[in-house]
Amino acid sequence: MSEETPVRPVTVIGAGTIGLSWITLFLAHGRRVRVNSRRPDAPDVVAKGVELFAPTLPHGGADPRELMELLEFEPDMERAVRDAAVVVENTPEDLALKQELFARIGAAAPADTLFLSSSSTLLADEMGALMPDRGRLVVGHPLNPPHLVPLVEIVGGDATTPEAVAEAVEFFRSVGKTPVVLRKPITRFVANRLQSALLQESIHLVREGVVSVSELDEIVTQSVGLRWSVIGPFQAFHLGGGEGGLRQWLTRRGGGLEQSWRELGRPRMDDATIDALSTAAEEDFGSRSYAELASDRDAKQNAVLDALARFPKYPK
Repeated sequence: MSEETPVRPVTVIGAGTIGLSWITLFLAHGRRVRVNSRRPDAPDVVAKGVELFAPTLPHGGADPRELMELLEFEPDMERAVRDAAVVVENTPEDLALKQELFARIGAAAPADTLFLSSSSTLLADEMGALMPDRGRLVVGHPLNPPHLVPLVEIVGGDATTPEAVAEAVEFFRSVGKTPVVLRKPITRFVANRLQSALLQESIHLVREGVVSVSELDEIVTQSVGLRWSVIGPFQAFHLGGGEGGLRQWLTRRGGGLEQSWRELGRPRMDDATIDALSTAAEEDFGSRSYAELASDRDAKQNAVLDALARFPKYPK
């Protein structure tokens, strides 16, 4: 009887916040995960990360000790990708760093390896500029924390093959994610651009003394944040137009919208602004540790996801 072919691992490069979340999710879906990190204390860091995130995984959590049985570490980057089915990169947003990294792993990995970047700002063609073959590099941009928030934005480049994009979609679906393929590359992608627009006005309102940091958060979670957890902005205003739908709402409010956009603030991110916001956040949230805040966030997000799972999606 011939021996079974071993399942090829998912190699995760980087053990920061996003990398730790990915590691936990992949382990929870039975994937063998190989971690490559420049941190000398990577095994301890990853163990603590899995211990933190495993209990709040969707559908009841998991035992971190059982997950760790599927984990291995390889500090040498080339050896870490030598037989990887998928490589998920989570290094800092430094273009030169990522170009060098993808050039190295592109040369060392098998020809059929799928390369995924968690970059939140950089495009695939840029990051893969020095690769021998850029066709299998795809951005898979998650929202923090990836082990819990379903969305992954799939962004290919001019050099990315349709087959690689399809494989990225299939891979993320296999670990419980909701992949959305962007129809064209755009810097910072979609979710980050939406977050940035809301954060811009949030900072303006706090700096103008209209509300405090904690009050702004309360307003969002008790209004638009609550609404957006079940329907998006277009459907929300489609309903706002009554029987006439979005067409009626825009016809009546279009002119006012343009005026409201002109009134939005454009705060300067100078030292004074950074210090004021950071001090306020430390005062409002600093009494609880990162682990406490993260666990509380994950438990609440799970409750929302569980509630939404009881309702079917609207057919198009």
